[in-house]
Amino acid sequence: MADDYYERLVRIMTDHKCSRIPGGKGSHEKWSSPINGHTVTVPRSKSRHTANEVLKQLGIGKKF
Repeated sequence: MADDYYERLVRIMTDHKCSRIPGGKGSHEKWSSPINGHTVTVPRSKSRHTANEVLKQLGIGKKF
């Protein structure tokens, strides 16, 4: 069974007070970080590498 990193990623982002903002296309969402002020496009990916890159861009040190 493949890990679903998206659900875990959303939980980590909301725990760090990141918020979903309008925009994004298809299976992608836009999220904003209060940590560094960056906005990131988040795909509904099952990739550990993609999840780690999103966290890095949002300024969250947590790694999968």
